[in-house]
Amino acid sequence: MPAGALSSLAKIKKTMPELAKSHLKYKICVSGAARTDCCASGTMEKTKELARQIVKQGGVVLTGATTGVPYWAAIGVKEAGGICIGFSPAASEASHVKTYHLPTDYHDIIIYTGFEYSGRNLILTRASDAVVIVCGRLGTLNEFTIAFEDKKPIGILTGTGGMADQLKEIVAKGNRGSGKIIYDEDPEKLIARLVEMIKKEKDIDVEFSPGKGGGE
Repeated sequence: MPAGALSSLAKIKKTMPELAKSHLKYKICVSGAARTDCCASGTMEKTKELARQIVKQGGVVLTGATTGVPYWAAIGVKEAGGICIGFSPAASEASHVKTYHLPTDYHDIIIYTGFEYSGRNLILTRASDAVVIVCGRLGTLNEFTIAFEDKKPIGILTGTGGMADQLKEIVAKGNRGSGKIIYDEDPEKLIARLVEMIKKEKDIDVEFSPGKGGGE
């Protein structure tokens, strides 16, 4: 980069430090059952509230761009005026809709990975600062184990049925330690605790204030 451009860039960062970081957000993946027949009553409303709290507390939501829990999370995000990014198992929009029969609404961006479900799960989880588990089946368990192996912060919204209410026992039987896991049945408290854990993990400070970029 030319010296003049570097000098201008340094001046901008010095005079407008808030602008330089105002775009940064916590990236929180909401992982859960695409079919919700295994979920507890009221789980979809809890999922929407969870997503709203992620937006309110300075985050963007990442999903598997699928039905069920991730879809309801996307709805909650848009209700809160936030950003939702989906990661599809398909290689194209046409395949996403016609082959996988997955939705495209309520997302700002959908990234077509072309790596089917297992590859999508890896990319989605690796792209996130933290993962939240709501209800869930085997695919959710796959995303959980990826996050656990990567030592990522994980939030479990308990009382939602499925894997979410079995993971504490699974972790205990796994003999690999307790991991960086938070268990809570309250969406607001869970996200607040998770954000505090993310802050300790990140190399870059996210300068977020309620009302600035939080959908309010």
